[in-house]
Amino acid sequence: MSLFHERLKQLRTEKSVMQKDLAELLKVTPRAMRNYESGLHEPSYDNLIALADYFDVSIDYLVGRSDDPERH
Repeated sequence: MSLFHERLKQLRTEKSVMQKDLAELLKVTPRAMRNYESGLHEPSYDNLIALADYFDVSIDYLVGRSDDPERH
């Protein structure tokens, strides 16, 4: 997931969502969110799906496998 942390931060910033609010949505600590965005840790599959759903993008886009954010 080399691009994951970059895309997550970009999407969160574009939507004007604070890390702590996204952490609450995922039921993780704010520190976990910081670690996701810094690339130190990766989310569980369930949280990856929740993030893709929240930002309305494909998982492939979120993890950097595609440059097309649309779900198909």
